[in-house]
Amino acid sequence: MNTNTVKAKRESDSTARFGTARLISTFAVHVTEWKRAFLQRSFPDRRFHFLPKNLNGRELERTWKPRILAGGPCELFVWGAVLPPALAEFAAERSIPVWFVEDGFLRSARPSASRTPPLSLALDSRTPYFNCHQPSDLEVLLSTYDFKADAAMMARSRAGIALLLESCISKYNGGLQRTAEEVYGAKRRKRVLVVGQVEDDASIRYGCPSPMSNNDLVRLAAAEQPEAQILYKPHPDVLSRVRPARSDPAEVAHLCTVITESLPLAEALRTVDHVYTITSLAGFEALMRGIRVTTAGSPFYAGWGLTDDRQVNPRRKRKLSLEALFAGAYLLYPYYFDPVTGAQTSFEATVAAIKRQLEEPEAQRPSRPAWHPWGPYGVLGWRHLLTAIVAPAIRHAGSDRDVEDFRADPIGFFRSLSDQRLRLIGRILYPFG
Repeated sequence: MNTNTVKAKRESDSTARFGTARLISTFAVHVTEWKRAFLQRSFPDRRFHFLPKNLNGRELERTWKPRILAGGPCELFVWGAVLPPALAEFAAERSIPVWFVEDGFLRSARPSASRTPPLSLALDSRTPYFNCHQPSDLEVLLSTYDFKADAAMMARSRAGIALLLESCISKYNGGLQRTAEEVYGAKRRKRVLVVGQVEDDASIRYGCPSPMSNNDLVRLAAAEQPEAQILYKPHPDVLSRVRPARSDPAEVAHLCTVITESLPLAEALRTVDHVYTITSLAGFEALMRGIRVTTAGSPFYAGWGLTDDRQVNPRRKRKLSLEALFAGAYLLYPYYFDPVTGAQTSFEATVAAIKRQLEEPEAQRPSRPAWHPWGPYGVLGWRHLLTAIVAPAIRHAGSDRDVEDFRADPIGFFRSLSDQRLRLIGRILYPFG
């Protein structure tokens, strides 16, 4: 596979499949309210229809199947790893293309939890890139592309790696408040960083066949590196309480130094000699910096001869250089978008855009829910007190991501539910939205 082949496939992946005379009807699943405007702006060749959350079988049969069949050429966008089984079966029967959508590897100046639109997306026609149980488009690309024959791509890849290292930009970014030396202390011996993750995240559920917790990872690193300084950095979303911790760092505090201060990833890695991770992209960022990486799971960058892998992926038999892996994951696989216009752009332009965002003071301010005089945060602002009461019930019935969506936009959360009874509850709680 060469560059032209990849470009041709990308063209056929969208409007070329159906022709350019009409918009593609795209039925999007699991897309939260705040992401919808971004998708509509970024894919002007698609006419989006957003399916409600928790779509039940009755509503699928009565409402959505007829709409899908009546719209002519169509496709499904799935944000996340799972397409509802009934919808998956229907798509297979009707040969409806399905795309699994995820944030790309170069996301934004701020974390996903800040609800800033992503500057890159990964669209995969097979499975999300983090699912190690079956080949994704990315895995197929890395297995088949003739990187050695594409000298221009390899030169661009080397320049891209240098650009990221020089600019200290990673998937998630933030302002540098303190240095690694101030947080870690003086370096007197080998330094090992254990990268914590959100333990119920799909990247672990689908990318780590044998169960592994953050605490297990700390114990592994401490057992294998008894003379080293072991640093354990829990995930930023866990530290900020956006996502819950499934294992208690206090249980392994005697084996490591738990880093609770926020450090941009580039700074967190600067003085480190070895990284242990389950599936985190931080492992690949460490590889770019020449740091040895042990993977306890099977992330997309494992199995190509660059990492110390504890779970073997038998499909990945090819040896790749760092430049080849970077070219596939950062240059050929994702789509990049201009933060102002939404138009598709390049990796290099996206790095420049993130640099500009980081230099703007407002880029570091947390986003707030939109103010409306009639909304939960307006004149009737006392209704925000309901959050503490309602959130536990939502967590019990759904997930932590549902709670996150509810806290950000209580009215929009209830309006997007498929169950009429739950929508009615939302109308009672927030009648003026």
